[in-house]
Amino acid sequence: MPLPVAIAATLQLLLAVTFLVIPVTVWFTGTAAQRAAEAEVARQGHSPDVLARHGIRFAERAWEFMLALTIAAILIVLAALNLTGSPSGRLLSWIAEPLILLGAGLITAGQVFATRYTQAAFKRSGDAATRAIDARLVIAAASSGFPAWLRPLVLARFALTVLGSLLVIILLAVPAAGAYFG
Repeated sequence: MPLPVAIAATLQLLLAVTFLVIPVTVWFTGTAAQRAAEAEVARQGHSPDVLARHGIRFAERAWEFMLALTIAAILIVLAALNLTGSPSGRLLSWIAEPLILLGAGLITAGQVFATRYTQAAFKRSGDAATRAIDARLVIAAASSGFPAWLRPLVLARFALTVLGSLLVIILLAVPAAGAYFG
């Protein structure tokens, strides 16, 4: 097996792991993070429902959880197909990776830049009091509800989603990969 194919499949598997670990972790710890964020908003003198009104959540919804697990399963299947030299794995990777890059890239960007997203959501509010909420403190409070290792893993998922997906596309296009898939 050529090195480019092995690296591409490894990148797919690493990204799949992040799409398993992060949602499971958030499923179990997101409620605590949500409560911490709401407590911080209340500490700042505002109603905790301001978060919901602005679409700011830290708990995982069931459909989000299932979507992440589905993405992980797709990536695992693609990696397995690529490792076995299946031409359909290469073709399906070329189809799936740009979709993952765009779709998951946007979602993970929102997680990586959560403070900026929250600040922007509050600034767009028609309520002057909401615009005065310190989003950094809200995000810091929410982060205290998650394990310390979650943030670095979110950053790794972002890098694997964006750079890793681009690299998978390129690696599967090199001549050595073409010869392997025949």
